[in-house]
Amino acid sequence: MAQKISYALKECYKCDGISTRQHNEPGGSQDVWHYHLHVYPRYNNDDLYRTDGKLSSSEERLSYAEQLRTWFEIDKLNNDK
Repeated sequence: MAQKISYALKECYKCDGISTRQHNEPGGSQDVWHYHLHVYPRYNNDDLYRTDGKLSSSEERLSYAEQLRTWFEIDKLNNDK
């Protein structure tokens, strides 16, 4: 699934690369132990881990989510044939 998400991010967001990261157990800020994997679109010189406290709003993220939703819907249609 991480590979498929990477393909979607590359196509939808035209990013320069992909990074993945896992955070586990209390040292990884995890209260309930479970597996999860972060898949990030990366851009040259993007300072991924530096936010200066500025996070996007849900409204700002909506168009990005819609792009991915559409990509996965098309992918599913193509693979159901």
